[in-house]
Amino acid sequence: MQKPPNPHEFALKETSPNIGAGAVTRDKLSCTYDLVEQMQYLYVRVVKAKDLPTKDVTGSLDPYVEVKLGNYKGLTKHFEKKSNPQWNQIFAFSKDRIHASVLEVIVKDKDVIADDFVGRLWFDLNDIPKRVPPDSPLAPQWYRLEDRLEDRKGEKAKGELMLAVWMGTQADEAFSDSWHSDAALVGSEAVANIRSKVYLSPKLWYVRVNVIEAQDLVPTDKSRYPEVFVKVALGNQFSRTRMSQIKTINPIWNEDLMFVAADPFEEPLVLTVEDRVAPNKDETLGKCMIPLHTVQRRLDHKPVNTRWHNLEKHLVVEGEKKDTKFASRIHLRVCLDGGYHVLDESTHHSSDLRPTAKQLWKSAIGILEVGIISAQGLIPMKTRDGRGTTDAYCVAKFGQKWIRTRTIVDSFSPKWNEQYTWEVFDPSTVITIGVFDNNHLQGGDKSKDSRIGKVRIRLSTLETDRVYTHSYPLLVLNPSGVKKTGEVQLAVRFTNSSYINMLYMYSTPLLPKMHYIHPLSVIHLDHLRHQATQIVSMRMSRAEPPLRKEVVEYMLDVDSHMWSMRRSKANFFRIMKVFEGLIAFGKWFDQICHWKNPITSILIHILFIILVLYPELILPTIFLYMFMIGIWNFRWRPRHPPHMDTRLSHADAAFPDELDEEFDSFPTSRSSDIVKMRYDRLRSIGGKVQSFVGDLATQGERFQSLLSWRDPRATTLFVTFCFVAAIVLYVTPFQVVLLITGFYVLRHPRFRHKLPSVPLNFFRRLPARSDSMI
Repeated sequence: MQKPPNPHEFALKETSPNIGAGAVTRDKLSCTYDLVEQMQYLYVRVVKAKDLPTKDVTGSLDPYVEVKLGNYKGLTKHFEKKSNPQWNQIFAFSKDRIHASVLEVIVKDKDVIADDFVGRLWFDLNDIPKRVPPDSPLAPQWYRLEDRLEDRKGEKAKGELMLAVWMGTQADEAFSDSWHSDAALVGSEAVANIRSKVYLSPKLWYVRVNVIEAQDLVPTDKSRYPEVFVKVALGNQFSRTRMSQIKTINPIWNEDLMFVAADPFEEPLVLTVEDRVAPNKDETLGKCMIPLHTVQRRLDHKPVNTRWHNLEKHLVVEGEKKDTKFASRIHLRVCLDGGYHVLDESTHHSSDLRPTAKQLWKSAIGILEVGIISAQGLIPMKTRDGRGTTDAYCVAKFGQKWIRTRTIVDSFSPKWNEQYTWEVFDPSTVITIGVFDNNHLQGGDKSKDSRIGKVRIRLSTLETDRVYTHSYPLLVLNPSGVKKTGEVQLAVRFTNSSYINMLYMYSTPLLPKMHYIHPLSVIHLDHLRHQATQIVSMRMSRAEPPLRKEVVEYMLDVDSHMWSMRRSKANFFRIMKVFEGLIAFGKWFDQICHWKNPITSILIHILFIILVLYPELILPTIFLYMFMIGIWNFRWRPRHPPHMDTRLSHADAAFPDELDEEFDSFPTSRSSDIVKMRYDRLRSIGGKVQSFVGDLATQGERFQSLLSWRDPRATTLFVTFCFVAAIVLYVTPFQVVLLITGFYVLRHPRFRHKLPSVPLNFFRRLPARSDSMI
């Protein structure tokens, strides 16, 4: 077992970044860009050129523009044989890294050996205007190109260049699409992979297929009863019905199958009716394709009309497929269920609990603003030119909106200072922020972006209108143990539009109505959640730049359902923590009964007598007691948002073989000896769990046997006791019974015996069904 790390190393740290100065309006939600530090940038927008002179012997020109500021140089793409090119590219130079007083813009001709000079412009940085949104963008203008100073003393050259130059901040609209000076080492083909972008998760629907019956099937072998089932496919998802119990040409199933589909729908629903003609051979009797855009969309629990669909079968002539012919008909009820929330993430920390159909959405209750400021102490994630380096970017997910910051190249302390806003529809949701290392700056799609760590923040734990500025530890668990890979500094603010509406949300169901009217089984939900995750990752990977599969799966906790000894132990200790209060109360009550503190025991006797004589005070006393506990605990309420806890996760005390098992592939790739060791360990733990569950079942069966006459003598004694107790309780005031019972339970130790009580002896002698187990 590895050495337990210093708990302060993984602690949350409160920070005091320089935010809020010079705040400006940023987006359509009218939220201020005030949760990040303001960063000054010099923007150069190169639009187009005209009337450029030819430089080659052939009379052609392959122009491009070089924007140069000190040691930083940005290049536009070049056009072949074009004297009037249009680039429309934006370059951003961080003011913190500017060590020059003049900006040079040079037009050159791309050549095989050496690029030819065409013309140039230069600007004094002191004369460049400043722009502050929401001012309109600065209009570009034409500039006449000049020759080299050393050649013609600044004479005008042929050609003009249209551009705009201004000083701004990261709140500028051009910021996200700019080439940044801190990415000067990145090739032009990989610039798209480093820009900040906003992604929208596809709208997911449940596709419910109720396979009812078929008519007039035509099996090849008419001398036997067909054994028919229906296979349904939607893209990569497959499911099938059971064999029809009616072995005729008119089979009946009446079975529901469910799938997940993303809007816009790209794949049709394909149904195939097949006959099991042999143990490993199925014959296709008919096929039907249903485009999903023609399927009815259901928003509530109202029934959907059924339809008959024609089944077709391919004609095979001399081994080749020819035309199709009508085979039979199938009776279906197909709909797109929009009243559900398609669970593409774990419901324990879901970021969206709304139904799919937008018509069922309620108004937003607030706004979540997150400022991704910086990171510190990132570890090297790869090597480049013989040294360790990290190209870090952040991804945040809440609801349907995903965001990706720009990639800061070759920095262990990157500064993003980007702010994003989400509408909030439910406070019991979680925003997830992950940090990754970009492995696609050199081109190629085979490498994967590495995980640096992630943070989850539950909105219900945040106070409204308060800005939380903290540095969150980034933790990654690998086969060698838990490892801190750095810290990410965030600023978070949750603003609610109506406090009454937010409080009302606590009284409404967590999930949409359809989850309770027509609930889905846990096994079914797990399967659908897996399919939803695959669809989301596939759609996100098709964006530009792509949000890759490994990133989406890490953000959605795809592997959280896999068996882990560490998670099992962590969950066990969580349960023990929950019951810790009951155990403490039991110990305290036992001390009262044994008069460990006589004064406290006497006070409890007095309180007990008052509550028995005045039973109407019982409930007010309980609620008053809980009120006082809540007010007392207010002093120690959490002042910081939650973060990844290594102690709670049992990550800091996990054995190496347990971590090796957790990170093993499925199915396993380890040797038979290691698998045998794991199996024996699992059997040992399973045996303990089996014994514990068996003991619980035994106690329950003993309660059942009180009146089941499995033990005739015990049941006779219990029934007789119940009859006598009924008569005694009928003639005796209930308060007297409570007083006698209470005084008996709280009696002094000198009136107690160390032997078990009569009721306990009687209960332990009752029979259980464990005697009947083999």
